Amino acid sequence: MERTTCCIIGGGPAGMVLGLLLARAGVEVTVLEKHNDFLRDFRGDTVHPTTLQLMDDLGLAERFAELPQRRLQTVRVPTGPQGRFLTLGDFRTLPIKYNYIALVPQWDFLDMLADAAKQEPTFQLRMNTEVTDLVREGGRVNGVRYRTSDGSTGELRATITVACDGRRSLVRDLPELGLHDFPTPMDVRWFRVPRHTDDPAGAIGMIRRGSFTAMIDRGDYFQVANIIAKDTDPEDRAGPVEAFNERLRANIPWLGDRDLVRDWDDVKLLHVTLDRLRKWHLPGLLAIGDAAHAMSPVGGIGINLAVQDAVAAARHLAVPLRERRLRRGHVVAVQRRRWLTTALVQRLQRAIHDNVVEPALRGEIDFTDSIHPPLPLRVANRLPWLRRVPAYLLAYGAMRERPPRASLR
Repeated sequence: MERTTCCIIGGGPAGMVLGLLLARAGVEVTVLEKHNDFLRDFRGDTVHPTTLQLMDDLGLAERFAELPQRRLQTVRVPTGPQGRFLTLGDFRTLPIKYNYIALVPQWDFLDMLADAAKQEPTFQLRMNTEVTDLVREGGRVNGVRYRTSDGSTGELRATITVACDGRRSLVRDLPELGLHDFPTPMDVRWFRVPRHTDDPAGAIGMIRRGSFTAMIDRGDYFQVANIIAKDTDPEDRAGPVEAFNERLRANIPWLGDRDLVRDWDDVKLLHVTLDRLRKWHLPGLLAIGDAAHAMSPVGGIGINLAVQDAVAAARHLAVPLRERRLRRGHVVAVQRRRWLTTALVQRLQRAIHDNVVEPALRGEIDFTDSIHPPLPLRVANRLPWLRRVPAYLLAYGAMRERPPRASLR
């Protein structure tokens, strides 16, 4: 049996940011990650301005700038038969230092955070270590049981256990936490298509003939999110992939005759869920990020929210943990701080599901075949200050969190 002060389940963005912040504040922290590396493709790669500013605050801006990345500054939609574009959001209009979203391979970002955290004497990252159960005694969570890749098992006791292991977290099965699920009308296929130098730049939303596709400029390729009606993926996969490619070419004419998807194995399916725990905590336990609230991919803000959860958790927990005076009220305060932001963002995503996604998939919205785009789009495109609103919401969300002073460099 081993012991630590804070046991973090999961080495994703929320877990690694929380581990780094707590370790810099002098808290003994152990992160348990079940995989042997961070190399998972088609995970969220967006690093928003709030996270970019956090890296700056932590003295990691130069290291982050060295990572391979593409900067996204505009969100646009093509309208009309002539292929014109309207700008929905423009990060360049924001009076901030980091007026863009950085698109960085997530494994590079996590490796950077891990390297920075390993410089702290109170930090430990244990790969190939899967949490299999919680240690519960007398109504309290006192740590975890784990299994390593070589089959050995053990227990790690902790003052506080923080679940950062995503929407499949074992804590989501605890009836005391009460998972509230919202129905979603869609799933998303993720894949890559080649990008030519004269192709549109930035993030592009294509809504045409019952098809809804988002394309993210990654330099020499587009990362594509093909939004489909819920549970309809198997029907398409039963047919040839070339039929899928032909639909892409029909709905995105500027793709031309370039090679697109070569095999269905190259198309990854995300089963979209939108939910949140009613309670994020028990005595000795806290859930944050997707473990506490699975977000829709609408807006690509899930990672940003998870990182902000981690910053808020560090701010509330660092000093009490270091001084060995943690009380349940400190843990409850994390959910109290982050609850409203989470609920507001999910409500907005549900509204977009109802008023944009579902009508688009039914063919009731078609921007590219319309000579006269919807009035709100035309107004937003003509008034630059209006384009700040979606850009600001994507950049900062409803509330920006500040790291504990002891974590800053």
